Amino acid sequence: MQNKHSKLPLLFALLLSISSIFSQSNEINPDILKLKAPEKFKAKFETTQGDFEVSIERKFSPMAVDRFYQLIKSGYFTDIPIYRVVKNFVAQFGTVDGALDSAWSKHIIIDEPVKMSNDTGTIAFARAGKNTRGTTLFINLKNNSRLDTVSYGETLGFPPFGKVTTGLDVIYKFYDGYGDEPRLKLDSVPNAREFLKKNYPKLEYIKKAWVLE
Repeated sequence: MQNKHSKLPLLFALLLSISSIFSQSNEINPDILKLKAPEKFKAKFETTQGDFEVSIERKFSPMAVDRFYQLIKSGYFTDIPIYRVVKNFVAQFGTVDGALDSAWSKHIIIDEPVKMSNDTGTIAFARAGKNTRGTTLFINLKNNSRLDTVSYGETLGFPPFGKVTTGLDVIYKFYDGYGDEPRLKLDSVPNAREFLKKNYPKLEYIKKAWVLE
């Protein structure tokens, strides 16, 4: 019998993505990295299908929330492809630029324990092994509580840190006809962003995101 977690390495192998806030030397603004998130806040995302809001609590995964806050404040979520939508599983998004990815990967997020279950509408960072949470995130499209305890890459579980409170219907409208295919092709192309736009024109995009003060 096939172990129920045997497909997780395939499902969660991912490109750690990064933003467009860098200088020409691909260095991250050090002031961005110093930002600490409020204990609780809400953020709004504008997408090609409409808007959704997430409610975030730092106590669930402090390092993840700080990174999420830094990304929003830096303008990271601009023209970001939602390149992996697997029906009844997850919607995953992040940029796909190797040079900038390398810059962000120098500032890793140390793994943290799961304190909030991967319930419907929760948001978490994807990862590809131990201490690899970077800038790629996913939203659970159903109750995926099995992700709370799955052992993958010497780390236990995927820690959510917030939940969609408004606009979950928008997320369910994200085009899922490509399934996992776009993600599987990204490692083999030199310019993944342009590759996605050319070969997967029906993908949805995050236009921008901001903190609701």
